[in-house]
Amino acid sequence: MKIGMITDSVATLDFDAMLALAARLGMDALEFACGNWSPAPHINRPAMLEDAGKRRDFLRRLDEHGLAISALNCSGNPLHPGEEGRQHDKVTRETIRLAGLLGVERVVMMSGCPGAPGDAYPNWITVQWPAETRAILQWQWDEVLVPYWRDLVAFAADHGVRRLCLELHGHQNVYNVRTMLRLREQVGEAVGANFDPSHLMWMGADPIAAIRALGPAIYHVHAKDTRVDPEIAGVNSPLETITADHWRERSWNYVTLGYGHGEAWWAEFVTALAAAGYDDVLSIEHEDFMMSPVEGVEKSVALLNRVAFNRPQR
Repeated sequence: MKIGMITDSVATLDFDAMLALAARLGMDALEFACGNWSPAPHINRPAMLEDAGKRRDFLRRLDEHGLAISALNCSGNPLHPGEEGRQHDKVTRETIRLAGLLGVERVVMMSGCPGAPGDAYPNWITVQWPAETRAILQWQWDEVLVPYWRDLVAFAADHGVRRLCLELHGHQNVYNVRTMLRLREQVGEAVGANFDPSHLMWMGADPIAAIRALGPAIYHVHAKDTRVDPEIAGVNSPLETITADHWRERSWNYVTLGYGHGEAWWAEFVTALAAAGYDDVLSIEHEDFMMSPVEGVEKSVALLNRVAFNRPQR
């Protein structure tokens, strides 16, 4: 297995400092966010699309540090019913084009979530009652989600991108194993999972069981942990709307690897991935408000080095 990170984890570092950190920690690959919900701190999508020289220089600088690209990332909501959705779709397609030009076969993203007919904002349906929830959900899938993804799969194939890696995330139509496999069945095996256990943790699923259920549909992995506060969640449930910077008051928080689930759990995690046939990058995503980004990434790499196996020789 290989170790990497999505470079937004250390978004305040400039490109050279970020590369130096990754090399110092012995990382193998980096995931670059190209826009939408990310400010894209380490890649200039428009410039790279326009200039082959900039692309060659980008790849050269990575190679000088012994680093590859695990994926490009364009997480956003291209199905948003307003202008935001049209802009996110534009960035999504530009990211896929750029991946093809860079020889990168994986793009990490989310499924998107539309509204109901006439809505101005997305509408995430998580219950089956009252009856209008079922009608909204059917319309979202039949009229918006599936047609969009059939078209995007064809677009990606035209640009040499073989794997669209969807993160199972709240406020998206694809948020668990069942919805992941449902979309994959309808649009083809170009769609698979960017498996991030942290979201399943707060939603109450078992990430190890989810790995076994997804098997070869896992195309990319985020290494991110969640700590559920048993007292606060016990009173208020894991449904949480308090903003992440007020972490002391929340039912759950994203934390550095090992601070939500111990090392033994992460050893079971990588073992389950290996059993499912995944022997590729564990891309660290640091979103811990309690710990500085560099320290969090350092601790995460240290933990993964202890539990991951079949590590490439550098």
